[in-house]
Amino acid sequence: MLRATSCCFLLLALTGQAVPQNPKDDSQQTKLLVMERLWNEAQVNRDARALDAMIGSAFVNTEYDGEVSDKAKFLADIRDPQFNLNTLSIQDVKVSMYAESAVVVGTYRTKGSYQGKPYEHVGRFTDTWVFTEGRWQCVASHTSLLRK
Repeated sequence: MLRATSCCFLLLALTGQAVPQNPKDDSQQTKLLVMERLWNEAQVNRDARALDAMIGSAFVNTEYDGEVSDKAKFLADIRDPQFNLNTLSIQDVKVSMYAESAVVVGTYRTKGSYQGKPYEHVGRFTDTWVFTEGRWQCVASHTSLLRK
């Protein structure tokens, strides 16, 4: 599964070398939807390498509990052996395109355990993507809980 995720990401990255001709182009929206789903797979599979390639160097993550982290902390959390994410899915996803950037919003469901304690979250997410260095990179992510 990890190899498949990495291969899918590599293929997506290679096909994203051209700057979008039309910011409202459906193919760019589709590409971002695929990247969001690959992001989820990478989190479930604890593939920090795939996530590292998807997020910008100045990435900012704001968690549902208010914790703010940078790229290094976010990736360290993905590698944390006490963090066990079993499932992560997104629904009602919408992409808004702006010149060389996009905002992706939707709802998510996640189930797993942290430090041996189970959790299940349902919430909303907002991811901000920028087309830079010939590819889409997520520069900010924010989640908020709808219910625990």
